[in-house]
Amino acid sequence: MDTSGTLEEAFERLHSTGPERNGWLSNHAPMVVEALAAHGRAGDVHRWLDLYRGKLEDFPEPVAPVTDGDWASALGDPRRAADWIGYFSRALAERPWRSVLAVWWPRLLPGIYAGATHPVIRVGHAVRALGSGENQPRRTELAHGLGYWAARHQPVAGIVQLPGGTSAAGTLDAVPPIAGEVLGFRARLAAVRQLPVWAGEVTDPDVARERLAELVRAATHRYATHGHGEPTMLVHAATAPNAVLRALDALPRELWAPSLHAAWAASAAVTAMYAPSAPIVYTPSARLVADEVLELAVAHGDEHVIKFTDTALDVGDETALVAAVRAVEISEPLV
Repeated sequence: MDTSGTLEEAFERLHSTGPERNGWLSNHAPMVVEALAAHGRAGDVHRWLDLYRGKLEDFPEPVAPVTDGDWASALGDPRRAADWIGYFSRALAERPWRSVLAVWWPRLLPGIYAGATHPVIRVGHAVRALGSGENQPRRTELAHGLGYWAARHQPVAGIVQLPGGTSAAGTLDAVPPIAGEVLGFRARLAAVRQLPVWAGEVTDPDVARERLAELVRAATHRYATHGHGEPTMLVHAATAPNAVLRALDALPRELWAPSLHAAWAASAAVTAMYAPSAPIVYTPSARLVADEVLELAVAHGDEHVIKFTDTALDVGDETALVAAVRAVEISEPLV
């Protein structure tokens, strides 16, 4: 837990900014500063924010308050982002944050694809922050994450289920890529017509946790050989399910298996949308140490590289560190 107060200062600085910029691109800053603080790099938080501030926009204008009686009509309406954040801010002021999360997680989970999976990732970072210490800026960050998810909520239906493999890695390899040249996340998502099923039979919560950890590990490892398909977007095949994994302990156990299934669908869909034509063989030039890999990511500065490295450090093995270095090498640095 960061006890310097830097994370709280950063959250307060960021809560006057919106969850998006340029109408669709996500504000990654709250997720990155939480990752930096979680790994003992609080001293880098404000320096990094100064580099990123040109990508921040003002908080959006509200339209009308979201209420317990009319929330369904506002779900998935990005114009209502401020209204949704206000709704969750009020809810979290009145009830424990775990209670609010337990009510809203199953409502939001079908729209895990929302905002290119950034809202669920932001919620996962906020849950980790709250798990290490509860205070107002951290509760407000959860309100922003949940509000963003509700505003961008995007369910997907009509995907044909194909037979899957016995392992997450093997089934990710079996994901068929979308056909044709399709631009933009939402258009690519609409082009996903079939996905293999993996772990679909799992109902036991403890098994669901194990399978979810397996998925995060497999997707992280796969980036080393497949990340060149789209260096930025393919990180989400790992970071989105890892956000779900981080949330499990704050959720009722009966939500763990549905969380696994949603996380698989999101990871597999991202894999289908951005799969390269062929993998490559990638070998780092030297043996890797976690602290050195984190240093590389922080020096590089790209928001997706830092967040992917954060997930790779959670996985913690040599192949995950290799994947993080690969992300550094093939991604554009933050200047």
